[in-house]
Amino acid sequence: MTIIDPAVASVLDTHPAKDNSDEDDLLESLENDPTLDSFREQRLQQLHEEFTRAKHLRNQEHGQYAEIKDEKTLMDIVNTGADLCVVHFFKSDFHRCSIMDRHLEKLAPLHFDTRFLRMNVENAPFLVTKLKVQVLPCVIAFKKSVSVDRIIGFEGLGYSEDTFSTTDLERRLLGSGALVREKLNNGQDAELSYQRRNGFGNRNKSSADASDDDDWD
Repeated sequence: MTIIDPAVASVLDTHPAKDNSDEDDLLESLENDPTLDSFREQRLQQLHEEFTRAKHLRNQEHGQYAEIKDEKTLMDIVNTGADLCVVHFFKSDFHRCSIMDRHLEKLAPLHFDTRFLRMNVENAPFLVTKLKVQVLPCVIAFKKSVSVDRIIGFEGLGYSEDTFSTTDLERRLLGSGALVREKLNNGQDAELSYQRRNGFGNRNKSSADASDDDDWD
């Protein structure tokens, strides 16, 4: 994957373009932007190339959080359709699955390099057995069809809805290489992360709390 100039990455992350008019307006507005002063031509060229690539990926359903209804389609996407995939195995009546959904919905449009998918376990008996999915929510990250991370419940993220932020999830997925670069670091999410790091939320579960996980097996 192409290494993006930090100045270009900053512009891309704060001005996501969806069509050619967006790109034209942005390039015009950047003519006097000091962040692009050095190596201006190279940076503008890379900016154009990244906009083009992003729009191409979005046309292939990147940038959205999509539910997959059958196992073969999911396997095709993971194995041949996308280099980076994050798959949430869920059950519709599990509250913690809905919490995970909300965070993944926020990440999907920001991280268009990665496919964000959800699969109801009731529609995936083969994959549930093959991947040993037992506790929900279960989020599995894939890189070039190889599993690189597995989040069971809220393991490694937080203890409750109050201390589990989208930034926490983003950083976890960044650490496994399932995302390309950090795009969240502000507002409420940053404050929740700060509270958790400073002891206002219990990051690790006790053995008594472990039973709170949605075990659907």
